[in-house]
Amino acid sequence: MSAALELISEQGFHKAPMSRIADKAGVGAGTIYLYFESKDMLIKTLYRELENEIMTAIQKGYPESESFRERFIHIWTSLLRYFIANPLHFRYLEQYHNSPYGVSMRRDRILSKTGDSSIFIDLFEEGVSSHTVKDLPIIMLFALAFGPMVFLARDHTLALIKLQDAHIVQAATAYWEAIENK
Repeated sequence: MSAALELISEQGFHKAPMSRIADKAGVGAGTIYLYFESKDMLIKTLYRELENEIMTAIQKGYPESESFRERFIHIWTSLLRYFIANPLHFRYLEQYHNSPYGVSMRRDRILSKTGDSSIFIDLFEEGVSSHTVKDLPIIMLFALAFGPMVFLARDHTLALIKLQDAHIVQAATAYWEAIENK
């Protein structure tokens, strides 16, 4: 999994064949197929593993009984801090979300075809129903709140900006104000 993460993050899905992943992992190509029936399964499994790690990071210290604003800022800052601390994970997830894998997964989740619960969707649905956030489609709220985070994480990863903790909190507050129903 580590070899796949590293190669895919650096080279992309198409330039990371199973044979290169196996070489990087120091195993025979056939060994990978004992665990994954295909490269697609490896890619999806790695995504789910990273998603679980992110959810664990977000849920750590989650202020469940606090205001919507506090919960939003916690999720936002936890996610950006995770991306900063794990740049390979960020790069892999960015590729995944911009590939047919991610587009299909997002479409299914947003249209509730998977039945998956999402802390993000649940929070935004609560915000809309309580009139805490603007009455916009969930996809628009997500884009307004988290889309700019991708640029911040990318620019930090590329060393175009060095995000300090104060910057992270200021950005979270700004994006909260973008979706807040005043």
